[in-house]
Amino acid sequence: MLRSMYSGISGMKNFQTKLDVIGNNIANVNTYGYKKGRVTFQDLMNQTVSGASRATDNRGGQNAKQVGLGSSLSSIDTIQTQGSLQTTGRSLDVAISGDGYFVVRQGNNEMYTRAGNFYLDSNGNLVTGQGNLVQGYPVDAAGEVNKSGTTDIKIDTNTTMAPQATSKATYNGNLKSSAPNNTQVELETKVKDSLGQDISLKIVMEKTGLNEWKATVSSLTPGVTVNENTTISFDNAGKVESPATGYVPFAITLNNSTGANPTQDIDLDFSKITQFDSSSSANVDTVDGNSEGYLESFNIGSSGEVNGVFSNGEVRVLSQLALATFSNPGGLTKAGSNLFQASNNSGLPNQGVAGDGRGALQSGSLEMSNVDLSEEFTEMITAQRGFQANTRIITTSDEILQELVNLKR
Repeated sequence: MLRSMYSGISGMKNFQTKLDVIGNNIANVNTYGYKKGRVTFQDLMNQTVSGASRATDNRGGQNAKQVGLGSSLSSIDTIQTQGSLQTTGRSLDVAISGDGYFVVRQGNNEMYTRAGNFYLDSNGNLVTGQGNLVQGYPVDAAGEVNKSGTTDIKIDTNTTMAPQATSKATYNGNLKSSAPNNTQVELETKVKDSLGQDISLKIVMEKTGLNEWKATVSSLTPGVTVNENTTISFDNAGKVESPATGYVPFAITLNNSTGANPTQDIDLDFSKITQFDSSSSANVDTVDGNSEGYLESFNIGSSGEVNGVFSNGEVRVLSQLALATFSNPGGLTKAGSNLFQASNNSGLPNQGVAGDGRGALQSGSLEMSNVDLSEEFTEMITAQRGFQANTRIITTSDEILQELVNLKR
């Protein structure tokens, strides 16, 4: 008789724990990056009244007779399913679509979160709402991301970009194959000197023979001189002929007396120009180099790169967000403030960048909680009824004990 009472008590305790988890889920229905909890039960030990017996030639076997002694908690799981993405339009809001966690530093401890509502502090550090420092990969002087180790992401709003002289220009378009000799096609190219000043170059392409054009380069900018030419030859397919070792750009040297570097070498690449029997339309494709620029704004790309937009129109990578994945993300321990920390059962963090075996990032969005209210309310009803049923076990057992006591009057 007492066994049924204690079984009912164990059931009541378990369903109370389930209601606690459900209440926490509902309380965090609008918490960004929250992952809901789930409770599972298991039966407790069983008291064996009689053991199982083996079958014989004259008698069949018998199963064991066991009485269960209640239930206990099996697990409280963290369900790591994807939450829906909510568009915010804010450049420092970032959502993860797929696997992975943002890496943040809390003192000397490394923590992980799915909540991507970040901010800039007074020192330009990228931080969470609680001031934890967001971790990422730095960029070297050449603009390459260094993935050897993570560091605090810092965005200096006073960053400037030094001017860079043009070293290469590429061209595309077409030169009409049936054009008569001495036909000229002109185009102008804007390049930068070492001080970031504009230099205008005039290129005249003149047909000199079958499948041959002469390109002459001159300067339209006072104080800058250049007078060089080369021959562009085309094959029978209308492509620029090049040696077996590959196309070699046409190298020119500018002589500058305006205060910038006195000489400047530029490679002109005409390999994308074709010679088909259509109208001539040679154009500038790309020109490197830039003038001085100031950081005006920044954004975060789908791979986590923090792109700085400068006043000169250039876009440079300032840093790249780090993401961490785990062999068992369900083994992470919740640490409060939307943070997780690694545990003995989560495995070691595998850090890298978004899209490299990890989820993609979506700037201007946040991941919502993965709590489903309809599911939570249903679980609440079943937990409530389960709790009531276990109380009935106790009251019924109590009534029977009362009857036993009443036998002696």
